[in-house]
Amino acid sequence: MTIEVKVPMLPESVADAIVATWHKKAGDAVSRDENLVDLETDKIMLEVPAPADGILKEILKPTGETVQANQIVAVIEAGAAKSASAPAAAKTSAPAATASTTATATATKTDALSPSVRRAAAEHNVDVAQVKGTGKDGRITKENILSSVEKHGTTSTVTTTGARPEKRVPMTRIRARIAERLLEVSQTTAMLTTFNEINLQHVIDIRNRYKEKFEKMHNARLGFMSFFIKAAVEALKRFPAVNASIDGNDIVYHGYFDIGVAVSTERGLVVPVLRNTDQMSMAEIEITIADYANKARTGKLTLEEMQGGTFTITNGGVFGSLLSTPILNSPQSAILGMHKIDQRPVVENGQIVIRPMMYVAMSYDHRIIDGKDSVSFLVAIKELLEDPARLLLEV
Repeated sequence: MTIEVKVPMLPESVADAIVATWHKKAGDAVSRDENLVDLETDKIMLEVPAPADGILKEILKPTGETVQANQIVAVIEAGAAKSASAPAAAKTSAPAATASTTATATATKTDALSPSVRRAAAEHNVDVAQVKGTGKDGRITKENILSSVEKHGTTSTVTTTGARPEKRVPMTRIRARIAERLLEVSQTTAMLTTFNEINLQHVIDIRNRYKEKFEKMHNARLGFMSFFIKAAVEALKRFPAVNASIDGNDIVYHGYFDIGVAVSTERGLVVPVLRNTDQMSMAEIEITIADYANKARTGKLTLEEMQGGTFTITNGGVFGSLLSTPILNSPQSAILGMHKIDQRPVVENGQIVIRPMMYVAMSYDHRIIDGKDSVSFLVAIKELLEDPARLLLEV
């Protein structure tokens, strides 16, 4: 009996997907619920599992092809793996045994691939069966994929003129979507950026004093982001326009605080959203952020986890950025940019002292947020973080 493998229902607002990576080849044995193929949309990666045990009889949609919901991508011969095993055993020969071993090794090799390796193989159209793994237990690493690309080339177009080579690589769906949204924001909003700097000495002192105990009690690392999210929530309460958005000719004031945290991945920037952050403890914030970061880097974030949000925080400081102008995450009206902490001389009580300083930037839509409110909002965050007791007292 043949069973059709179909594209699952795509998330709302996602029109189609691209076949990113096949983890099996025609003729391979497959198990029920085993991931057969990754589909890349402009928002998330989707896995298509095998509906039954059997043999992958035919692949109808090869890597790189565009597919839509309910479209047939492959055909499985259900139960064929079991029925084929008896005759195979009866006619055991050296060549057959070798082929069986090779097929098993290839399947194992493919199943053991990490998401980052799968994406790299898909991007460069590398056949993992031809790649020798140097990782633990012979597993293939991303470096092995890139090394194979250097030796054998990719589907990219390479143009060489003397000593000036160029490589043309098609954009991934998510990268193309990011480019489209950034261009749309720059063309449809009146975006401005205001800057300030924060003395993080007191936050660092608290963190150093309690981080070990915090980690033991909550099994989570105490980072800076939870302090910034708590400060942002308090500031958003004071300046509702910063937490609002424009819908046509209406201004929508949100009575909740869903804060997006930008996470950089190999596929591009994604922004998972922490819901109702005003009701979350710092431990809950840190645990949720760590969980989202792990999901983002392994391609496991769901569309629901990235939808919505009333305000966004992005931290370029983890990459060493000293100052930047973050771009809005539409339809939100503002975004806060954190940067690296730098020891700098500042004046306190008439004395020059060295303090851990961070430049912060807030980009905002001037159509809804006035300059006074934007500056005051950033000053509020500065005051809350320079005197963290204000966060407890809400003053």
